[in-house]
Amino acid sequence: MNTLHTYLQEHQRSILDDIEALVRAESPSNDKAAVDACGQMLRQLFQDRLQCQAETFPQTEKGDHLGFTLGEGDRQILILGHFDTVWDIGRLAIRRETDKFYGPGILDMKAGIVQAIWAVKALVELDALPNARIRFLCTSDEELGSPTSRQRIEEESVASDVVLVVEPATANGNALKTARKGSGRFYMHITGKAAHAGNNPEEGVSAIEELSHQIQYLHSLADPGLGTTVNVGMVRGGGPLNVVPEEAELGIDVRVTTLEEAGRLYNAIYQSTPFHPSVTLTVSGDMTRPPMERTHATARLFELAQHAAGAFGIELTEASVGGGSDGNFAAAKGIPTLDGLGATGAAPHAEYEHIEIASIVPRAAILAALIRQV
Repeated sequence: MNTLHTYLQEHQRSILDDIEALVRAESPSNDKAAVDACGQMLRQLFQDRLQCQAETFPQTEKGDHLGFTLGEGDRQILILGHFDTVWDIGRLAIRRETDKFYGPGILDMKAGIVQAIWAVKALVELDALPNARIRFLCTSDEELGSPTSRQRIEEESVASDVVLVVEPATANGNALKTARKGSGRFYMHITGKAAHAGNNPEEGVSAIEELSHQIQYLHSLADPGLGTTVNVGMVRGGGPLNVVPEEAELGIDVRVTTLEEAGRLYNAIYQSTPFHPSVTLTVSGDMTRPPMERTHATARLFELAQHAAGAFGIELTEASVGGGSDGNFAAAKGIPTLDGLGATGAAPHAEYEHIEIASIVPRAAILAALIRQV
């Protein structure tokens, strides 16, 4: 086991250089040209480090998704990651300090992809690759909710025995993620009736007044004891102050820990009824990610990761988090899934997003050792 760590330690400079190259290929989710250019950089990394050719899943509007396979065997280990980011090109500076490395998407999650490449490279070079197919799926739209990659993720997951997600560890820690909340986005359009606010307000029906009632109803659906949250995060409506407003709309974010709660909220939102009998409500939206529930299979994967980390003198913990990842899709298909195996650092989606340089080699070594065991 320590041989893995030694090999990776000897190549730390190359690992850091690969991370920097991938981060410099900036890739905001909605810029297909930029994301595909980053994909080209990723192809080159796989070619240079693992002699793997890419399988391309082309997209018309979003970036192309990429698959890479090496090894043989009846079992398949799927390593899941995304290379799109939330940052506009040029928005963040890229810089290395003594202990931290800053850049757009470096924590979420380009460093994790590079660590995974080098973890597998270490296994290959040390003739320790397990008797299994190692499958990488690198997607381009996770930050948008994976609208074009979800089906591919699910298909790849059900063809695999385990799924290892190289998203970052928990913020300011090294905990792996054994559960994640599912999430949904819904929208409600409210139609009332316009009237002059001074001359004949009684003939109008205020869409904004109705909106206020609906917000109270929607927030009442939350159940903190079960980890269910509901947030009306967007409201729009009205116009001239002397007109009873005819139109209004709101946007709703929901988070759930179980599929049962996801179903309850879905039904409750779509069954919303007007408080005013003359109002018309139109609801749209859906659950965008199912919850990743902690299962016995996930717990077993975590135990293997703990054992692998223990060989390097590292103590791992586990956590349940509110944000989702593409691992949610794999877990919802019943495939043993372990998340948070990527870099450690802080501030994903924040201006000081960074990774901890000292953790790069140990985290890659843990992943390599885990791949050997699963």
